[in-house]
Amino acid sequence: MAILKAGRNVFLTGSAGSGKTYVLNQYIKYLKDRKVGVAVTASTGIAATHMNGQTIHSWSGMGIKDSVTTSDLLKMQEKKYLREHIEFADVLIIDEISMLHKKQIQMLNDILMFFKEDYEPFGGMQVIFSGDFFQLPPISRDEELNKEKFAFMAPAWVDAKLVVCYLTDQHRQSDKQYNTFLNQIRHRDVSEKSLQMLQESIYNQHKISPTKLYTHNMDVDRINAEHLLELSTDEFLFTAKFKGNERLIEGLKRSVLAPADLKLKIGAKVMFVKNNYEEGFMNGTLGKVIDIKEHEDDDHEYPVVELLSGKKIHVQTDTWAIIDEKGKELASIEQFPLRLAWAITIHKSQGMTLDAAEIDLSKTFERGQGYVALSRLKSLEGLKLMGMNELALEVDDLAFKADQRFQELSVAADDQLPMSELEERHLPFLKSIEGLTDDDVIARYARKREAKKKKLTTYDQTRLLVEEGLGLKQIIQVRALTKGTIVGHLFKIRSSHPDLDLDKFKPSKELLAAIQQAEDVLKKDPKNVTEDGRVRSASIYNFHKAKYEYSDIKHAQIFTS
Repeated sequence: MAILKAGRNVFLTGSAGSGKTYVLNQYIKYLKDRKVGVAVTASTGIAATHMNGQTIHSWSGMGIKDSVTTSDLLKMQEKKYLREHIEFADVLIIDEISMLHKKQIQMLNDILMFFKEDYEPFGGMQVIFSGDFFQLPPISRDEELNKEKFAFMAPAWVDAKLVVCYLTDQHRQSDKQYNTFLNQIRHRDVSEKSLQMLQESIYNQHKISPTKLYTHNMDVDRINAEHLLELSTDEFLFTAKFKGNERLIEGLKRSVLAPADLKLKIGAKVMFVKNNYEEGFMNGTLGKVIDIKEHEDDDHEYPVVELLSGKKIHVQTDTWAIIDEKGKELASIEQFPLRLAWAITIHKSQGMTLDAAEIDLSKTFERGQGYVALSRLKSLEGLKLMGMNELALEVDDLAFKADQRFQELSVAADDQLPMSELEERHLPFLKSIEGLTDDDVIARYARKREAKKKKLTTYDQTRLLVEEGLGLKQIIQVRALTKGTIVGHLFKIRSSHPDLDLDKFKPSKELLAAIQQAEDVLKKDPKNVTEDGRVRSASIYNFHKAKYEYSDIKHAQIFTS
């Protein structure tokens, strides 16, 4: 962090699970609290969504080009959004740098020098590249050697004089034996003892069938579809909500691991695809759908998932967003952070931490695939290895040599950059990029940012209109929401603010009497009653043979329950 704060260009690396993304997030927060324009990007859409960023291809405007000419640069300069966000950003972060092609690094350098009108490497911006070259290499259309693909072979990489920060502590694998084995792959020195350990993993037993990791999409899609079809329970479809720039939304759809149309059944094996430490799950946590419940405040349903630990999670929707350097949301997808998890591809597993996995490496076609798959796991007991070919435990020769050099350079950086000298550079660097430097101003701005994040919930916005004395029709009109949603908010207000007078919202006496009659009959059977003692609106709907809309039933229940 001291090296980053001093404004040095950095290559942040280390083995899978060493905390690279954690360090990036700490630095991003530091910059944003000081009002510094930071562009958060990644080489792939999947990696970008982990950080609420966008792909470097989209951010820089280079798209899928192999090269940029002066004519290309002049056309790009005509695009206002490109000009504005490149000019605004003083720091550029690129995650999963191993999957960015050497040509793309060189193009990025040309683009930034042109837009910034500065012939320093990358237009004089501070650049932070993060990744591990033992992970999957860049995809190329032609048969290319890795020395023609790897980002660190680009002249611009050398010119940037990157300080190598090699993280060595392990935060994913708690199993020392398994961690030793993964390091043996990196050192190209897998022992006979480790090979025997792998072979014996086929006998490992798990509480639920572990996720299967395959090298090819075709195997994954087939297995998930077959397993879902085998379940005799009802199928529920949860459709994502989209907001913002259509082109960016299309990119998000391809990158977000939660499908736009999520099909679930009770009994389905699922995986969480986003981190939420407060709720007790992370990207890769496994579980099983044990129920589909109805929200108290509207008619929408949500899944209940039981984790391997036995913990039950009432899953709420989450949001994946592309946010620009100013904190503006450009595009977003709202969906439950789940996907079917009988099988997943190794490529999509990058960045995940898995409790258990059944891995088939018999069709490995790229050096590094085996390491990526095996390093997703926390421990040996979570592994069930079904097969592997001769490539499965191999790493690329150039990646191996480069990693040895990166470790040496990181040790040298420790020796050559005393902490006191780095700390002396923190303030001058902030001033050079016009960041906030006064502690009181920084604290006020940080509070303002936090308050903005904690903007009024949709429920609170309705409550304030109730307090202002607006009626139901007026609130529906002002909020531009459905009656069902507003009624759901009123239902919640009745519990959370019992002092608020809601009499003006009472429906007709006939409706109240009909719903009360249904409740009196239905509450005798426990299956019609929710955990909090409320009669299910679906039961009332069926009791009256669909005579009343769900929103009308909920409306009446505000005053009958």
